[in-house]
Amino acid sequence: MPKPLELTSPMFKDGMPIPIAFTGEGEDRAPPLHWENLPAGAKSLALIVEDPDAPDPANPQRTFCHWVVYNLPVNAQSLPDGATLDVLPAGVKLGRNDFGRQDYGGPMPPIGNHRYFFKLYALDTVLPDLNQPTRAQLLQAMQGHIVGETQLMGTYERLHHRRTEHAHPH
Repeated sequence: MPKPLELTSPMFKDGMPIPIAFTGEGEDRAPPLHWENLPAGAKSLALIVEDPDAPDPANPQRTFCHWVVYNLPVNAQSLPDGATLDVLPAGVKLGRNDFGRQDYGGPMPPIGNHRYFFKLYALDTVLPDLNQPTRAQLLQAMQGHIVGETQLMGTYERLHHRRTEHAHPH
């Protein structure tokens, strides 16, 4: 059997905290990513970075989207540290994230320890130019074309929101 599609980052392991450089508290750079084992028939890749714990993991209200990337070529196997549109391979398109911009927007959760899912989709087609689609618009355009998917999850909690370890007696 072929190995399943896999997405990794040299900067954090699945389920582990995302380093501050890749967050809104740091340099807000997109983390480097690497993938392998593309399924047969894949003609392009799409990447969506999303946080299902917004605004508060104790009471999530919505999924907040941090990055929308599509038409990644199948001969690419990675994204460099700090990838922006001008360094991405030719033909790659960016959608619009929930910050209202195209470039990666790093974690900046208002409260609590949030989970950030880097979801990679292998598609059996190259999508038309969707004109800066939102996450929802891209998911709709991909319907029926997904031949493989995987995810890498990192967590982040803002430093100045971390509660002190000892509880105050009341």
